[in-house]
Amino acid sequence: MPQSTSILLLGGAGSEAARLRRTLARHFLLVEHASDLDAARKLTQRCKFHSLVLVDPQEPWDTLSSSIGKNAALPSQVVMVADRDRADTAVDALRGGVSDVLLRPFSTEQLVAAMSKLDDEPRPRGPTTQAQRKLVGDTPAIQDVRALIKRIAPTPATVLIQGETGTGKELVARLLHEHSGRKGPFIPVNCSAIAPDLLESELFGHTRGAFTSANHVREGLFVAARGGTLFLDEINEMRLDMEVKLLRTLEESTIRPVGSDREIPVDCRIVASTQADLAELVAEQRFRDDLYYRLNVIRIGVPPLRERTEDIPLLTAHFMDNLAAEMGRPPIELEPAHLEELKAHDWPGNVRELRNVVERTLLLGHLPEESRAGPPRRESGSPDYPLDWTLEQVKQHHMARVLQASDGNKSAAARRLDISRKTLERKLGANGRE
Repeated sequence: MPQSTSILLLGGAGSEAARLRRTLARHFLLVEHASDLDAARKLTQRCKFHSLVLVDPQEPWDTLSSSIGKNAALPSQVVMVADRDRADTAVDALRGGVSDVLLRPFSTEQLVAAMSKLDDEPRPRGPTTQAQRKLVGDTPAIQDVRALIKRIAPTPATVLIQGETGTGKELVARLLHEHSGRKGPFIPVNCSAIAPDLLESELFGHTRGAFTSANHVREGLFVAARGGTLFLDEINEMRLDMEVKLLRTLEESTIRPVGSDREIPVDCRIVASTQADLAELVAEQRFRDDLYYRLNVIRIGVPPLRERTEDIPLLTAHFMDNLAAEMGRPPIELEPAHLEELKAHDWPGNVRELRNVVERTLLLGHLPEESRAGPPRRESGSPDYPLDWTLEQVKQHHMARVLQASDGNKSAAARRLDISRKTLERKLGANGRE
């Protein structure tokens, strides 16, 4: 099921743009390419795009952001694709609100993941008010999350947000920032989307000459987030040597830019998120235990949609009203029977997947058939594995089922599980076909 309905590619050489378009078209409903802003404006007159991919931007981000902002029809959710020697532009773009930056070389899985992990709620242009972002739902699980946000937001405590893909972890982080009273910016960074050898420079900055393309001094995202909140998404994807440096920063409130021999004080709140079980990774020695304990001061668990299906009517109405206003179309009222069909799904993509179903409903004029015909959820009391299995055996069993359902395609199975192919192969062995 597509994780984003429509994507606009802007810029890039013809062959590169064509390759990106073919790649994305295998995973998303609509992908179009515009060589420049004039061509993009013409496309937006006949298509509603959910996401924008900037390919090899030649102008500084401030100039690009201003040009994009003048056309309200262009998507506000942006992913940038660029060569590694444009890392400076990438950092500026991250500070300016770009959702993700992919620096070459990157894999198809990384590209699809970057597009699939955009915010659960659209980013309005201009200043965002608290009323424009909220956790929708009345079930006890989501009420507990809202209460915890309100309680801990004004404190300086480090927060770890844990939840499956699409549950709204970044939304929770933004709400923590908005309720914190901090005057600085909210800066998100996806640790899995930035090349490991560039992550240190982007977080801590660098001096001139620190590496080949470091032509001038660059402050890092810790400095850019001064007085605000730095959101480290997918913290478990960080390299072990970076975990050591992050731990020191958390303990000392200082950073050392790449190539520098002096430390700089920083003042920003750290909120981290993960889909993985960090305690399990610690046990497997794949995540530092001291960093885990330092991050896990306060933990917020975001429940999957299948555990709060009674919220689906409220979420559907919320997305319908917002998307209809955004598209300039009348909302479509779903019948009670249709809502019951939606409640019967497992929703592996969680709230993000539901939002995309509502968006397709508006585009098509009716609820998509594939959203009405899903198999009923298995009762929790009737597992298809022995009750004396260990948790690791259950996980392996589920991975094997997903691999089988993906016709043995390990890359496709890894995408559905929202893990790396390397992790899938490690858990199940290297058997299976491409």
